[in-house]
Amino acid sequence: MDPLSDVLSLLKPRSYVSSGFDAGGDWSIQFADQRNRMKCYAVVSGECWLSVDDVAEPVRLRSGECFVLPSGRNFRLASDTALTPVDSGEFFPPAQPGGVVTVKGGGDFHLVGSRFAVSGRSSGSLLGMLPPVVRIRRESEQAALRWSVERMREELRERRPGSSLIAQHLAHMMLVQALRLHLDEGPDGVVGWFSALADKRLGAAISAIHADPAYRWTLRELAERAGMSRSSFALRFKETVGETAMDYLARWRMLLAGDRFENTADPVSVVALSLGYESESAFSTAFKRVMGCTPRQYGRDASPPRDPPDGTGPA
Repeated sequence: MDPLSDVLSLLKPRSYVSSGFDAGGDWSIQFADQRNRMKCYAVVSGECWLSVDDVAEPVRLRSGECFVLPSGRNFRLASDTALTPVDSGEFFPPAQPGGVVTVKGGGDFHLVGSRFAVSGRSSGSLLGMLPPVVRIRRESEQAALRWSVERMREELRERRPGSSLIAQHLAHMMLVQALRLHLDEGPDGVVGWFSALADKRLGAAISAIHADPAYRWTLRELAERAGMSRSSFALRFKETVGETAMDYLARWRMLLAGDRFENTADPVSVVALSLGYESESAFSTAFKRVMGCTPRQYGRDASPPRDPPDGTGPA
């Protein structure tokens, strides 16, 4: 698979609920406790402000726009950024698939979308590889995503045989398509893995790592894949991703290993060999350095994924 598919596959996003949000008058709502959630939205009508944790400036959203919040950060939606926000629990009861929550009578702003739950002990690290906000601006691309949203709501509303599965696939398509379109726009200057993936030269090196993580990659070989000198590649990778290429290689291997320990009964020796380590002890040392615990502790502490609680905002 390609790197983006690899990351999303490890996250295992599940379409938890799809619904709508209709607001009127002056309002400001804070959506906290978004850990392990990804959200995909389409603005049906009206306008509002979106503020996301650790993003410097609020974003003005207008009718027809689609946007994705893929990194699990807390956020705020408001008619006016000067208003004091109210916690989302004040307005949002336990979510009802296909339902619409009305705030202050509604009528001025309408949003529809889907909420994903992600699982795994490494979900925080994986979500951190994705951008905090993805906006879809081009009209043709917005139309395609809005069609998916409306079709998804129709499936959930009518409850025909197979509706839940179709809605889940539509939601996954929306998520992947939005992230793909964001990649097509090219690097945005933000430090992080996603910016590097959008860079054709760095993206080629990352793709090589993902295609064969067990291979004993050297900095020179990765630089050759990027079509750069070793020193230029090393500097550019560190500046763009925020870690060295070899550190990224080690971290990706350990994320793959963690997924194996959570979801299979494979022994440490087998996982180590599959990721290019001839010595179980060398693998265990690398795993503990990256993941903060030994492979056996990691597998022993793994717990089954839980759906997030209700009352935390629109789908």
